[in-house]
Amino acid sequence: MADKIAKTEEEWRAELGPLGYEVMRNHGTERPFSHDDFPQSAGTFRCAGCGEPLFVQEDKFDAGCGWPSFTRPLADETIGESRDSRHGMVRTEVHCNRCNGHLGHVFPDGPAPTGLRYCINGVALRFEPEED
Repeated sequence: MADKIAKTEEEWRAELGPLGYEVMRNHGTERPFSHDDFPQSAGTFRCAGCGEPLFVQEDKFDAGCGWPSFTRPLADETIGESRDSRHGMVRTEVHCNRCNGHLGHVFPDGPAPTGLRYCINGVALRFEPEED
């Protein structure tokens, strides 16, 4: 993982746009099924806030929940976890360890091999296709 990223709130707002800022800096959630347009080709999903590689296409699956879902992160050290008790439920929130941007949540109801479902806001990701 590269060095930690620190920016002012004004810099984050300018770089992420209104929805990206709401999700990544204020722990918001985008509407479900708003990022069905991610390519299906091989590649890497990077953090929209700092470019850190977070997930790969081969670990992505259709959970039917309306958000991009993955069985595991590319590397454990890139994803941080915290307890989220907002909205009357207890969940495990996940964030980018490099820029501390909110990504989504992880749930214990995913497929093999991990049994985990990293449910990630599409606006928090940028897809980079694999080079030939």
